[in-house]
Amino acid sequence: MGFLLWLLIVSTVSAQAKPNILLILADDCTYNDLPVYGGVNAKTPNIDSLASQGLTFNRAYVSEAICQPCRAELYTGQYPMRNGCAWNHSASRPGTRSLPHHLAPLGYRIGLAGKSHVLPEASFPFESVPGFDPSCVRNPTQAHDLAGAREFMGRKQDEPFCLVIALVDPHVPWVMGDATKYPPKKIQLPPNIADTPKTRDDFSRYLAEITYMDGQVGEILSLLKESGQEQNTLVLFSSEQGSQFPGNKWTNWDTGLHTALIARWPGQILPGQRTDALVQYADVAPTLVDLAGGKGSENAFDGQSFAAVLRGEKKDHRAFAYGLHNNIPEGPAYPIRTVTDGEYRYIRNLTPNDLYVEKHIMGIQGNGALNNAYWPTWVNFASDNPAIYALVKRYVLRPAEEVYHTASDPFERINLADDPPHRAIRTRLAGELDRWLLEQGDPGIPQDTKEAHQAAKRGEHLFPKP
Repeated sequence: MGFLLWLLIVSTVSAQAKPNILLILADDCTYNDLPVYGGVNAKTPNIDSLASQGLTFNRAYVSEAICQPCRAELYTGQYPMRNGCAWNHSASRPGTRSLPHHLAPLGYRIGLAGKSHVLPEASFPFESVPGFDPSCVRNPTQAHDLAGAREFMGRKQDEPFCLVIALVDPHVPWVMGDATKYPPKKIQLPPNIADTPKTRDDFSRYLAEITYMDGQVGEILSLLKESGQEQNTLVLFSSEQGSQFPGNKWTNWDTGLHTALIARWPGQILPGQRTDALVQYADVAPTLVDLAGGKGSENAFDGQSFAAVLRGEKKDHRAFAYGLHNNIPEGPAYPIRTVTDGEYRYIRNLTPNDLYVEKHIMGIQGNGALNNAYWPTWVNFASDNPAIYALVKRYVLRPAEEVYHTASDPFERINLADDPPHRAIRTRLAGELDRWLLEQGDPGIPQDTKEAHQAAKRGEHLFPKP
């Protein structure tokens, strides 16, 4: 009897020692529109406060600046080609394993509230937690209710939880929040966004949604504190990929792939810290499994744990972060591949003789509710404004190779690919990209086809070839 009691005590202590995990995701929020990353417009007091209490990653990236692929990468710890979700509105390979598969054997309850947008369901068996709108395109976003998250956090407090709250703002349509707080004429537009009256109006409403999203973050963090479990909970906040403005989402530029990542864990992560350690969404799942006491099989993940960075034991993590873009079904085929070392970025446009077209940004369908009409104003103003013409040209007509010193040119406007002093950098990064593409079995151009996309939706992925 005494031995059984001892086992029960050890089991309880062990369970309590494992951290709870609260992962909060924004939706389509360009990282450097947030003040913590240098944004000069948006007001985000709750995200700012979270950063002051934890660790801010200066160099965190998604592999694909599209909602579904980056979320599949986040939950599986595998790159898009490996897990199979390398296009929007597609699916991961049958048999793909994600956080619920990895954390449940370690004693965790794993839930998801809000936007899911990953398939097949068998590969992502999160417990559905009610209270947050799962639709990112609803107008308006449904009012949120914390009751579901409160119940999930409070249930069985002797076992740890992993809760993902995937918000749907500031994804279009930009209808939430108070846009009067951001007068269009007073906004300071980023240099990769054309300055037209319509763009200013849309950017104002986008900023209002960022602040609305920040308010939700604040309510969620207050709920965690009220639950009494704040001290043993690792909180991760990420902004996902860039916003639906030309040059951000659906690109391989830094403002598409660079994501905000903030971590808070009282007693484990020192407050008010920043790190230049290079991390990628594929590293998150193995990190959480590591912190939960699991090891993971050797082939389970493409990413690696950065737990030592969280604890301040290491200052670096990976040498390179990788990215790709398949334009189907968001427009005509336009495959792109990229690699960054955190300072320089190399981009390879596989069909540089084609025009880049993204239908949501550049076209109108039906009532155009999800197609903000700023792009025609860019084209209209281009004839008399060389700066706007340059932005239009940059977006639709791209060279075979691009090299940027992102550290000094964060909006990647100066292409150094043909600059002799940067030849060695281009060669080094191009070689690393070649190595990664071979490792992933990425065929390049054949992947960005309707046939490959439709096969993936059916779970009959064409690549890599067996």
